[in-house]
Amino acid sequence: MATKIFSPTPPVISSTSATTKTPVLPKAIVSRCLGTSLSAVVAATAVLTMVPALPAAGEGNQAYKLYYGTAASAANYGGYGGNSDRKTSAEYVYDVPEGWKERLVSKVEKGTNGTDSEFYNPKKRTEKEYLTFLSGFRQLAPRDVILNNLALSDVELQDLIAGADKVVSEEKKDEETGQVYYLYEIDGVGKHSLITVTCAKNKLYAHFVNAPAPEWNRDQDTLTHLRDSFKTVSSSS
Repeated sequence: MATKIFSPTPPVISSTSATTKTPVLPKAIVSRCLGTSLSAVVAATAVLTMVPALPAAGEGNQAYKLYYGTAASAANYGGYGGNSDRKTSAEYVYDVPEGWKERLVSKVEKGTNGTDSEFYNPKKRTEKEYLTFLSGFRQLAPRDVILNNLALSDVELQDLIAGADKVVSEEKKDEETGQVYYLYEIDGVGKHSLITVTCAKNKLYAHFVNAPAPEWNRDQDTLTHLRDSFKTVSSSS
């Protein structure tokens, strides 16, 4: 697939003509709410179901656990109950490094910015991965349009792109399921970001892996593994 390098200038939507109207993301995918109060976090009722995942070649002894995400709406948040099988209701999965901590997402945060799950390295909280989703998207727009709209809805991402040395994108298709994913890599000033976007079940999912430059240089293999581990789950799975 062709690789695109975006100019590190403020996002500009591609002028390429299209026969369908490009969906514009509302300001639901926004900067992570780092100031979420402890009480709101404690009140969150998210349940974590994880199973061991083997490390990829070249990653040393790093071990992972597989996270099953349900992407439930804010109205149904916490409604699956303690006896339900989270694996059977999962809409997406991704690997989490052993030792990373979950930041529980409150119902309010889930409803306002679409965050569904988040994990971080307790030794460096800004090294993290998280997923956001929005309903009402049946298919992906062109790659540059998707990234530009993500940036327009996220000030931190917009600043990262504006000062980036390199922004690369590619399209990837899962050979088993046929699911199409957009992969973005942003080499910014003091920070590196890997973003994967896809559409399924009338939803747009955006998986982020972020790290400061020192952690990226140290953990590049691990962070790339996290990016590659994300995938949606079909109803038949």
